[in-house]
Amino acid sequence: MAFNPIVDEEKCQGCGECVDVCPVEVFELQGEKSVPVNAEECLGCESCIEVCEPNAITVEET
Repeated sequence: MAFNPIVDEEKCQGCGECVDVCPVEVFELQGEKSVPVNAEECLGCESCIEVCEPNAITVEET
């Protein structure tokens, strides 16, 4: 099973919580927004969703 993390740039506030909580370093901050630069590594644990206050992250099964 593969997972695809998606960040809604309109909602992302660039807090970096998802960067800190992700166990496989899927996200990094670029231009004050979170970007899933290693999306193929996503485990689907949804830790990033739990810490994202503006609800800017979704994880889809592919």
